[in-house]
Amino acid sequence: MVNSAHSEHMHRKPCIWTEADLKGCSDMELEASGVTVRFGGIRAVENVSLRFGIHEIVGLIGPNGAGKTTLVNALSGFQKPRSGRICLAGKDVTGWRSDALARHGVARTFQAVRLFRGLTVAENIETALLSTGLARSAARARARDILGYLHLSNRADTLASGLNYGDERRVGIARALAMEPKFLLLDEPAAGLNIGEAEELGQTIASIRDDFGCGILVIEHNMALVMKLCERLHVLATGMTLATGTPTEVMADPAFKDAYLGAET
Repeated sequence: MVNSAHSEHMHRKPCIWTEADLKGCSDMELEASGVTVRFGGIRAVENVSLRFGIHEIVGLIGPNGAGKTTLVNALSGFQKPRSGRICLAGKDVTGWRSDALARHGVARTFQAVRLFRGLTVAENIETALLSTGLARSAARARARDILGYLHLSNRADTLASGLNYGDERRVGIARALAMEPKFLLLDEPAAGLNIGEAEELGQTIASIRDDFGCGILVIEHNMALVMKLCERLHVLATGMTLATGTPTEVMADPAFKDAYLGAET
């Protein structure tokens, strides 16, 4: 749990939902409804619907090229759908820019960690927080709180260019988490990690869900991690929904075995 010494800064949230925004929303959810994204004649995502709420961890899985990152790009404002809607707490946010969605509680990481390599770890997080309008002193304090929470305090003054691969990915999560999101979208957070590092990461993600009360969508190929971490899975193949359900239900689905496990093996 987040200790009381951090509480003052950890709960000054940049999220700007008002009571009027949330009135009538029994459950706060992030939802893609009938979303289609095409690049020229290439169908990246076709009529996909997915929704998840706060306090929930959902896995988004499928073979390479299935459209997973494209769907996350649409959910986070980095890609405008050709058709369909993106809704946040019942509010239509289709076409909103990524920075606007971030201010409203949607944060994400990337497959390739996009750190400012000439800045320290702490400065990377402070830079993200300054974009929300926080004063520098408050941004610095919150950055240090987040690094402490993720056991990265010993890396605070390390240049990003000097990080190993595992620490790079954790700093990417720290930077997203510093925004105190209601929804956190993680794009292959365990890529390149060994078994022990991946297991530790899974524990961290579960703690983030519990301590910050946010919903988490995880794109991941590490099936051991996915099966242990996620309450629900959503499977994509060739841009379309192939299967949904609990990990046990999805793993028993013949279509999943053919399209995903067959392709992976």
